[in-house]
Amino acid sequence: MIKSLLAAEQACPLVKVQGWVRTKRDSKAFSFVEINDGSCLANIQVIVDVTVPGYAESILPLRTGASIEIEGELMESQGKGQKWEMVAKSVIVHGQSDEDYPLQKKGHSAEFLRSIAHLRPRSNLFGCVFRVRSRLAYAVHQFFQEKGFVNVHTPIITASDCEGAGEMFQVKTLSGEDGAGGKGGEEFFGKPAFLTVSGQLEGETFACALSNIYTFGPTFRAENSNTTRHASEFWMIEPEMAFCDLEADMTLAEELVKYLVCDVLEHCAEDLQLFAKFVDKGLMQRLHFVRDRSFERVTYTEAVELLLASGQKFEFPVEYGANLQSEHERYLTEQHFKCPVTVYNYPKEIKPFYMRLNDDDKTVAAMDLLVPGIGEIVGGSQREERLDILRGNMEREGLAEEEYGWYVDLRRYGTVPHAGFGLGFERMLMFVTGVANIRDVIPFPRVPGWAEF
Repeated sequence: MIKSLLAAEQACPLVKVQGWVRTKRDSKAFSFVEINDGSCLANIQVIVDVTVPGYAESILPLRTGASIEIEGELMESQGKGQKWEMVAKSVIVHGQSDEDYPLQKKGHSAEFLRSIAHLRPRSNLFGCVFRVRSRLAYAVHQFFQEKGFVNVHTPIITASDCEGAGEMFQVKTLSGEDGAGGKGGEEFFGKPAFLTVSGQLEGETFACALSNIYTFGPTFRAENSNTTRHASEFWMIEPEMAFCDLEADMTLAEELVKYLVCDVLEHCAEDLQLFAKFVDKGLMQRLHFVRDRSFERVTYTEAVELLLASGQKFEFPVEYGANLQSEHERYLTEQHFKCPVTVYNYPKEIKPFYMRLNDDDKTVAAMDLLVPGIGEIVGGSQREERLDILRGNMEREGLAEEEYGWYVDLRRYGTVPHAGFGLGFERMLMFVTGVANIRDVIPFPRVPGWAEF
């Protein structure tokens, strides 16, 4: 891998690199070929002279995007800006690149690169994005495994509407009368089934047996929203903890966010430098701020009062009993507190049926963790473990108990206080990279009107 070669401590008489040509410059008796294999942002420069077998036939015709394999000597570079370079002894061209290869040595817009999502990982920006995505996924598992959590794979197809909003994709076969999966499509599972919006409800069943568990997988929302923060398919991290209250739930969420920021700062320094230079010049300051500072906490009621007293003009009016909008959340984090903020104890009317009713009979033990630049990045709650109150909530929401009998059983057989939350993986990526559009931190984005590749 080029990354390990560039980190070498001494020259080597014979090494091999495999990758794709980024640039090539020809002189009278030799060529400079820049190769990248995706292992890091940096390329390695290879000098190929006319004595290399097949030089005229293989090297001179090379174009940007071609895939090649080179054996040669690793030696100290005579040029500036690089420690090592290679002098080729043999070259194999695995695949030439056509003249219309779209990734040339110039700037490309994010919109254009989305239209060639099959090639955009080869660009500097998206190579960095998806290396950070890989590292962040590893860090998520590391965080929970170090704390003794059990990873649970919850179903992608479900009959339960966890959020109660009805914004779900229904799953049907294509064998119906209309042949298109519409009204004529078969109910393959014998009843309506949907792509999951959350693994939480199923996760609770395992928390009530294994104590501390987490899920990490794709979720789907049929929400017709074209904002930079919403996608139809995205990944969620959802821990559930038995014998846990809202206080401990908030603490774990804050610890996770801080842990992920610290991990990226430690292991993705080169990629972060590109984001800080070309994407978000305030990125490093913000990440260090989150790493070094404690998080603020404020109740929903206090947050509304702060917003009303701010003197700010918001697009969406601020009033008690309404959900906080992104502009409200960003005001709290970026202007008032100037750090991440956890807002808790929301009015029961705007939260799902499973959240625990507080003693005031007006609010539920819910929380949202807000970060600068994004707004909400974590949403969670203590779950309602009391059978009678849960049944009342379900009745009020029009949920048939027979369809959620297994969930009700958790309150009948050894009920226990428990809590959990969901962290939007893509929103966390947006936060640590400074990338402003969720479509640019997902390999193949799925949004209303777009499901290409």
